[in-house]
Amino acid sequence: MVWRRQLEHLLEVGRLRNVTLQIMPTNTEAHPGLDGRIELLKFPDGTAVRRSDGAFSGPPITDPKQLRILELRYGTIRAQAFSPRESLAFIEQLLGET
Repeated sequence: MVWRRQLEHLLEVGRLRNVTLQIMPTNTEAHPGLDGRIELLKFPDGTAVRRSDGAFSGPPITDPKQLRILELRYGTIRAQAFSPRESLAFIEQLLGET
């Protein structure tokens, strides 16, 4: 029942206009997301701060070169994940199976 409620919540949140939900299939080969989370804060003035559990772990990163590396890793993760539409369909499929 808890699993079902979690899936329902993900589906609800994933349908919000300001949320992009993408699921990484478990059969995907190694990808940069295996190192842990990547956090990104972008500000109106164009500056950004990132933090990562894997590479460059520790305090927030502001070095442009390191920011670019994390940005590329994030792009790779998004490219390998299901699209937002496929992700919602996958959750709906899981809900149908539970």
